[in-house]
Amino acid sequence: MCAKAYILIQTEAGKSAAAVGALRTQPGVIAADLVIGPYDVIIVAEGEDTNAIARLVLNEVQRTPGVTRTLTCIVAD
Repeated sequence: MCAKAYILIQTEAGKSAAAVGALRTQPGVIAADLVIGPYDVIIVAEGEDTNAIARLVLNEVQRTPGVTRTLTCIVAD
């Protein structure tokens, strides 16, 4: 794997736990955790390149039931 990202996720009220469960099963998702703050879930994702991460976010993460908004932070090193 060549690219890594932290993806910060906001969910609908009461949907965070279900979203984490669904996200943990996605290929490319290394970790998914519930957090307290302006975001509800943070996942760590890896892919062959940044395009693979973009596809994961667009095709899987944003389509996960309960997910309302994402912010993707690509690791620089």
